[in-house]
Formats: sequence, C-alpha cells, structure tokens
Amino acid sequence: MIEPEIAVRDEARNARRVRARFWRTVKRAAGQVPFLDEVVAAYYCAFDPATPNRVRAMLLAALAYFVLPIDVVPDLLAGIGFTDDIAVLTAVFGLLRGHIRDEHRAAARAALAVEPEDEPAPEPEPAKA
Repeated sequence: MIEPEIAVRDEARNARRVRARFWRTVKRAAGQVPFLDEVVAAYYCAFDPATPNRVRAMLLAALAYFVLPIDVVPDLLAGIGFTDDIAVLTAVFGLLRGHIRDEHRAAARAALAVEPEDEPAPEPEPAKA
C-alpha cells in the first residue's frame, strides 16, 4: 500500500507537470489523438474541486504521462509518438468516464474552439486537497 504522504506528493507533482505542459502538448497532439476533446475534458475534471481525490489522482497520472515528452514511445516520433499515450488515456477514461461530466466537456469544446494563436480558456482553479 502506498503511504498517504507519498500519494499526495506524487499527485501534487503530477498536477504541476500537467499545468505546465498541457496546452503545449495539446497543440502537438492535434490531429494525432482522435479523442483530444475528451483529453481536454479530463484536464478540466482533474482540476475540478468536486472531483473525488482517487479519480483526480488517476486522471493526473494519465495526463502527466500524456504531457511528458519522453515515455515508452517518444511523442516526438511523427505519426506514432502518441500511440502509447492513447492506450494509457483510453484505459483510464474507460474506468473513470462517469466522472467526466457535461460541464467538463463544454469547457473542453470552448477551449478547443479558440484559434491557435489565441490563448486557451482560463486555467481551472487548483484542486483543494
């Protein structure tokens, strides 16, 4: 069993990584991840204070894997770089789909509708531990 203080520290580290790299990675993944709108909805769900802690932790772990450029298949490889990320995200979304709500999807659609040179939707408020 993971010690609670280790789990909290890992979740905080994942949250920082996701916040710092998410939108840049979304721009790179456009056209390569077929369900990018659901990835962005998961981002909003992960930072929603109403999301249960265990769900937040799993989403942040999957999103941290998505934003890190070096993983099993490096994201920089054209055409195949996001295939491992897609597998991880699909598995986590299958488990947690009921927690990604309509308001998260609406925020994702609004963020993805922004022109590429514009800024994305405002960052959600940090989740309270």
